[in-house]
Amino acid sequence: MTAIKHALQRDIFTPNDERLLSIVNVCKAGKKKKNCFLCATVTTERPVQVKVVKVKKSDKGDFYKRQMAWELRDLTEVDAKDANKENPEFDLHFEKVYRWVASSTAEKNSFISCIWKLNQRYLRKKVEFVNVSPQLLEESVPSGESQSVAGGDEDALDDYQELNAREEQDIESMMEVCEYAISNAEAFAEKLSRELQVLDGNYMDLSKGHIKALQEGDLSSPKGIEACINASEALSQCMNVTLKPGHEKLMAVKQQQHLFSELRDTFARRLTNHLNNVFVHQGHDQSSTLSQHTAELTLPKHSPLHRDLLRYAKLMEWLKNTQREKYEGLSRTYVDYMTRLYEREIKDFFEVAKIKMAGTSKDGKGKFGLHGSSGKLTGSTSSLNKLAVSSSNSRRSQSSSLLDMGNMSASDLDVADRTRFDKIFEQVLSELEPLCLAEQDFISKFFKLQQNPTLGENVDDSDGTVHSRPPSEHRHSISEKDMVRMMMNKIFQSIETELNSLIALGDKIDSFNSLYMLVKMSHHVWTAENVDPASYLSTTLGNVLVTVKRNFDKCISGQIRQMEEVKISKKSKVGILPFVTGFEEFAKLAEAIFRNAERRGDLDKAYIKLIRAVFNNVEKVANESQKTPRDVVMMENFHHIFSTLSSLKISCLEAERKEAKQKYTEHLQSYVINSLGQPLEKLNHFFEGVEARVAQGVREEEVSYQLAFNKQELRKVIKEYPGKEVKKGLDNLYKKVDKHLCEEENLLQVVWHSMQDEFIRQYKHFEGLINRCYPGSGITMEFTIQDMLEYFSSIAQSH
Repeated sequence: MTAIKHALQRDIFTPNDERLLSIVNVCKAGKKKKNCFLCATVTTERPVQVKVVKVKKSDKGDFYKRQMAWELRDLTEVDAKDANKENPEFDLHFEKVYRWVASSTAEKNSFISCIWKLNQRYLRKKVEFVNVSPQLLEESVPSGESQSVAGGDEDALDDYQELNAREEQDIESMMEVCEYAISNAEAFAEKLSRELQVLDGNYMDLSKGHIKALQEGDLSSPKGIEACINASEALSQCMNVTLKPGHEKLMAVKQQQHLFSELRDTFARRLTNHLNNVFVHQGHDQSSTLSQHTAELTLPKHSPLHRDLLRYAKLMEWLKNTQREKYEGLSRTYVDYMTRLYEREIKDFFEVAKIKMAGTSKDGKGKFGLHGSSGKLTGSTSSLNKLAVSSSNSRRSQSSSLLDMGNMSASDLDVADRTRFDKIFEQVLSELEPLCLAEQDFISKFFKLQQNPTLGENVDDSDGTVHSRPPSEHRHSISEKDMVRMMMNKIFQSIETELNSLIALGDKIDSFNSLYMLVKMSHHVWTAENVDPASYLSTTLGNVLVTVKRNFDKCISGQIRQMEEVKISKKSKVGILPFVTGFEEFAKLAEAIFRNAERRGDLDKAYIKLIRAVFNNVEKVANESQKTPRDVVMMENFHHIFSTLSSLKISCLEAERKEAKQKYTEHLQSYVINSLGQPLEKLNHFFEGVEARVAQGVREEEVSYQLAFNKQELRKVIKEYPGKEVKKGLDNLYKKVDKHLCEEENLLQVVWHSMQDEFIRQYKHFEGLINRCYPGSGITMEFTIQDMLEYFSSIAQSH
C-alpha cells in the first residue's frame, strides 16, 4: 500500500498541487469486485480544500486515473456499521449514499480516522460519525489551535515557526547534496516538500489512540488485545519506514524514533509480564479437573488454554520480530511451566492405566475395576509393580507359553484379560496422540514457528509450479522446526519413559501382550508419520516401537527356548506335543490380532522361526521317545501341524504345510509297513528270502530248486498262518496300534485302513511270487482277500 500511495501522490496529486493523506482500497458493496481507491487529500495552496477522490486503474492497467471527487464539506455522515466488531463495510453520505467494502478493517479505520481529523481541522460544519469506535475519533489539532478552527481563521493553522540551529544545519547539508538547490530553488523546494512528506500522512505519525494502547491498553479483554495488536502493527510500520539519505539527521525524525523505541520497550515489558501471568493462572485452572480425567483414563484437554493464548499470537509475532530476547524468555517460561503441568497429568494418567492392567482378578472383579479407582490416586511405582507381578502370578504363572497354551481351554487363556489389556493400551495411545498433536500445533501457531519442508524438499507454488527453497529460507525453516522439536521434547519428556514402563508391565503380565502392543504401536506410528514424519509424536512412538519389537522378538525366542528344553515322560505315550498344539493356539491368536496390521512382516518372520523350531523339536522328541514308536510321534504331530496350517491358510508357511504333509504320509507308511511285518513274520521272511535270491540272479522259475525255498518249505510256512491265526495276529496288532496312538488326533481308523490296504498289497505280491516262482504247484494262501477284508472290518467294529 505504501508503494501505491507514493505512486498516486507522484502521478495524480502532485501535478494538481494536492497532498495525499490517507488511502483505502475499496469495492462497491453488493456488486462484483471492481477495486478502486478512495483518497483523502488537501490542497497545498490556500485556502485549503479538502476532498475525497476516487481513483482507479486504467482499463489496460498500466496507470492510475482520477475518476470522481467530492468536497469534504458536502459529506454529512460517515457510517462505520459496527463500533465493536471488525467490519470492512462503511457508508459515505454525500448528495447520495455511497456504500463501500474495504479490503481490510485496518485500512477502513485509518481512512475514517483521517476523515475525522480533517473534519475537525478544516470544516465549521461537523460531519456525523455513526457506529465508529471512540478510539478512532481523537482530537488531532493542538489545543491552542482549536479555537481558531472554530472561528474560521484557516491561516492560523499553519503558523510560521523559525528553524532552530540544528534544523538549519540539516537543510544546509541537504542543499549540499542536491546540486541544483541554489540554481533551481523551485525544483529543490518541490523535492524537499515531497521528501518531508515522510513525516506526514501517518508515515511516522502514531495516533494518540495507538500510543495509549501501547502504554496502558487492556491485555485481558478481546477488544483491548485487538487495540494492542493494531497499535503494535502501526508502531512497526512507523519504525520500519525507509528514510531517504539525510532524513535520519532531521531532529523531528530522531525525536520520533526515540519515542517509538520507548513505546516498543514499554509495551514489550507489559506484554511479557502479562503472558507470564496468563501461563500460571490458566494452568492452575486447567489442573482442577485432573482427578476426574485420570479416573476415567482420559487426559485433560488443553484447548481452552490454547484458545485463550492464541488471541496473543500476533503480539507474540511482533515480540519475536522486535524483542527477540523477551520472546525467547517467554518461550522458556511457557515450556518450563507446561513441562510441570504435563508431567503431573501424564504420571497420574499412566498410574491409572497400570492399575487397570494389573489390578484385575481372574473374574475381572479385582480391587480396581475396569473403570478405575475414584478420588485421588495414591501409592508409588514400586508398589504398583509388586501388585502387577503378584496379580499376574496369581492368574497364570506361565500363560504366555506355547507349551501351556496347548493344554488350556479358552477360559484358561483368559481371553477377557488380554482383550482388556488391548483396550487399555489402545486407550492410552489414543489419548496421547491428539494431546501431542494439539500441543505441537499450538506451539507452532502461538510462537510463530513455521513447519516448513526440510532442506532439499521442493515446494508447490500456488500456481502449481515446483521450485526449491532458497538456502536462507532452508536454514530458517530448519531452525524453527528444531525449536518446535526441542520444546516438545522438553514438555513431554516423561511420555517415552512412562510408555516404556507400561510396556514392561504388560510384558510381565503376559508376554503374548507384545503381539497386541506391536500391532497397536505400529498403527499409531504409521498414523503419526502420515501426519508429519518429523513430528515429536512420530519420533517418540517410533522409539517406543523399537522396544515393543524387541519384546516381541524376545517372546518368540523364549517360546523356541522352551521347545528345546521340553522333556517327555518315559512311562507314557507321547501323543500331540504341547508346543505343537501351542503353536496352533498362538497362530490363531496372532492371526486375529494381526488382521490388516501394518507390521504383518514381523509376524511372518516369527512364524518361520517358530515352525522350524516345532519341526526340529518334534523330530528330536521322536528320536528320544521310548514308549511311543518314532514313526507314531512323527506321524501324529506332523498330521496335526498339516491340519493346522491347512485350516489357517498362512501364506508364508505354504512350503512348511507341504513339508508337514509329506512327513506325515512318509511316517504313516513306514509305521504301517513295520507294524504289518509282525503278525505274518515268518511268511514275510520267507518271501524276502525269495526276492533276495532273484535279486542275486537266480531265475524265478528256478527258486523252487533252492533247498531253503522249495515247495515243501513254502507249504510249511503257509500252513502256519491259517485264517484263524491271521485274524488273531491282526487283532493283537490293532490293540498294539491303539496303545501307540493318541485319542485327540483320532488317526486309529486312518492307520487301520492304511494297514488293510498295505496287507492287500502284500497278499497280492506274495501271490504273484508264488505264481512266478512255483508255477503249477497249486500252492495258495490259507485265507483269501475277502477273508482278510472281513477280518479287518470285524476287528475295527469289535473295538
